[in-house]
Amino acid sequence: MDDPADDTGVVAFDFDGTLTTKDSFTAFLRWRAGGARYAQGMRRLAPAAAAYLFHRNRGRLKAAAVREFLLGVPRAKLEADARAFAEAYAPRLLRPDALLTWRRWRGRRATMAIVTASPDIIVQPFARGLGADHLIATRLMFDADDRVSGIFDGRNCRGPEKVARLKAVFGQELRLRAAYGDTSGDREMLKIADEAGYRVFKEAP
Repeated sequence: MDDPADDTGVVAFDFDGTLTTKDSFTAFLRWRAGGARYAQGMRRLAPAAAAYLFHRNRGRLKAAAVREFLLGVPRAKLEADARAFAEAYAPRLLRPDALLTWRRWRGRRATMAIVTASPDIIVQPFARGLGADHLIATRLMFDADDRVSGIFDGRNCRGPEKVARLKAVFGQELRLRAAYGDTSGDREMLKIADEAGYRVFKEAP
């Protein structure tokens, strides 16, 4: 059993809206496409956005955005773009108070995990910069030519899927020392944490 005086253990942070001030995937798509192409793509996504009002499936809406903006992009190109985006935007996106809490837990030797519905390939440079031990995220599928296929490899990492993926990594007997999130998609993850922080970070860069 863990020593109660020892703060080692797993600590999970949602990414978008928790560590950041806004949705990183949307910001990445806008940055990568440029203003005119992004506006055109959003107009083309209008039917998918309208359908979301009925099915309320965020994964389907996200997959439609992937097909509109990233279909056919080579993995290496997408990784390079993600690195460039993180280098340019991390100072503008990351919340100072969230970073302070992140560093506090790291100083206690906790195992740090980012658990996010955003695509792993987009969040990976941020996770690397933060020194995360694990990135648990929605995975994009790539075709035989290593290009974005337009579908996910597995489920959208949101809601119960966050807990399922955490347990797949850390085991069914996972003890989550703390978890932080900001939407209903984090509810299940927060519920199993010893310390649950819901919308506790407010600062903007």
